Amino acid sequence: NSLIHWRDPKKSGVVFGLSLLLLLSLAAFSVISVVSYLLLALLCVTITFRIYKSVIQAVQKSNEGHPFKVLIEKDVSIPPETFRKHVDTSLTHINRALKQMSRLFLVEDLVDSLKLAVVMWLLTYVGAVFNGITILILADILLFAVPPIYEKNKTQIDQYINLVRTQVNNTIAKLQEKLPGSMKRSKTE
Repeated sequence: NSLIHWRDPKKSGVVFGLSLLLLLSLAAFSVISVVSYLLLALLCVTITFRIYKSVIQAVQKSNEGHPFKVLIEKDVSIPPETFRKHVDTSLTHINRALKQMSRLFLVEDLVDSLKLAVVMWLLTYVGAVFNGITILILADILLFAVPPIYEKNKTQIDQYINLVRTQVNNTIAKLQEKLPGSMKRSKTE
């Protein structure tokens, strides 16, 4: 949250720049190439640093040892409890999504299924204009641009959002009045 609100501009800039660079790289190259280049760059940096430290130790005749000794000795294994907790959490989200998809695609509620149909129809047009990576790049830019803009202009934006919300609610209410009684949504939902 502090990253996208630019509380620490250096950290936010680094994360935004790296995420945008990664997405632009994925737009130009395959995932395998991007991952291979990133790992190769990391390996080059660590090998160069190791050789540099070895030369410095030889010149100064010191006996400091391996420069990454602390990191090598660090336990990087994932505890089984942590893994199970994340799997259980993921399973809960997956089951909720499957239940919702079942509800929507088997038309438990006609209005909700029609809303999904309209959204999917609109997404066909979005998909015709943008590919997935372009949408991710735009989402990344918006993720880092919208929160600071909203914070600076919160009162005006909230005023317009409330105006739009009122108009949408009025339009939905008028549409529901025109629907036959069997298709109206119950007030308890």
